[in-house]
Amino acid sequence: MRILKYIFLLLLLSLVALSIFMATQKGDFNVERSKFINSAKPVVYNYVNDYKNWEDFGSWTTEDPEIKISYPQKTIGPGASYSWEGKEGEGQMRTLFVKENDSISQKMNFNGTEAKVSWRFKDTIGGTKVTWRSAGKMSFMFKIYAALNGGVDKVIGTMYEKSLANLDKALDYEINTFSIEVDGLVKKPQLFYLSQTFTSEIAKINKNFKVVIPKIEAFCQENNVQINGKPFVIYHTYDLTSGLAKISICLPIKSEIFTSAGSDILSGKLEAFEAVKTTMVGDISHNKKGYDKTIEYMSKNQLTINPVFSHIEIYSTSKVDIKSPSKWVTEIYVPLIPKIIPVKAYVPVATKTAEPSAEQVVPSVAEPAKVIKTPIKTSEPKKPVAPKVKEEEPSEF
Repeated sequence: MRILKYIFLLLLLSLVALSIFMATQKGDFNVERSKFINSAKPVVYNYVNDYKNWEDFGSWTTEDPEIKISYPQKTIGPGASYSWEGKEGEGQMRTLFVKENDSISQKMNFNGTEAKVSWRFKDTIGGTKVTWRSAGKMSFMFKIYAALNGGVDKVIGTMYEKSLANLDKALDYEINTFSIEVDGLVKKPQLFYLSQTFTSEIAKINKNFKVVIPKIEAFCQENNVQINGKPFVIYHTYDLTSGLAKISICLPIKSEIFTSAGSDILSGKLEAFEAVKTTMVGDISHNKKGYDKTIEYMSKNQLTINPVFSHIEIYSTSKVDIKSPSKWVTEIYVPLIPKIIPVKAYVPVATKTAEPSAEQVVPSVAEPAKVIKTPIKTSEPKKPVAPKVKEEEPSEF
């Protein structure tokens, strides 16, 4: 019995000694890991900048199937945040500020351990060098956990290494997996929409889209306006040389309305038009490839672009519908001037009219003659074959 008491006392003294030792140790840490990611810098930056993507690459979420993740309304850019609760504990992340396509600064709290977190993105040949760093002060419990698991650099460093490997894998598949198919000629029906129109850098259209569409949706909700389809962008101009485009970011509505003067949200009507349709399945970074393929099809089939606008992109399946970029669907429409098919005019052959004989009855003035038209059979001229135009359902827009 005495032996058990001595053992218990020894364990207690060891625990006290360990606690005193841990309490006197410096809790500051600074951990950094870098990795080459096989994707373009803007793509990597945009992916990391949205917390909704973190559950696809963060090792603390991929290794804990029972983890509970909470997202607020804002998950992108300054002020964005998210939190989680798993078998290792609970944590929160918040974005403090960003420098587009360059860096992200964040603040993390995990079980009482606070840290400043930073991301840096640097162009390299064939991809992007990503550097992930965290610096802070460990809580007492995290000191013990780190000491028992090889030190703080190993604990956090291993987590970052696994997460960066997951990030590269996720981006390589989700971003670089896409398909493009030219569907051919279609006729789009008339529709009404609400929009904001401005000139934007082509590279920033997606960013502007994420800002404008929620504003229009809020306007519709406040004014009981019925939304009638998926959001889309009208490219009025598309200048690849300057990298600029005049665009209207639009949301289709059920019926025509008129907004008040001075409103930044305008109402519009898109008249029915014929176009060449292309379907692009995959991340929207490949939309230009879909546009180029459409122009190639039109050139091959001698179809003329209608200069009323450059083209339209409809986001029929997007991040709102499904998280995986490889499954997003964008419909691209390039308007065209319908081909005028020449038809030869029919010229009847002149015939001699026989003189009436004496036996023929000449109608009187009171009884006018009946005119009997005899159809003349002729062979119809052959018409040139034109690409078939599909009539699209109004609800698709």
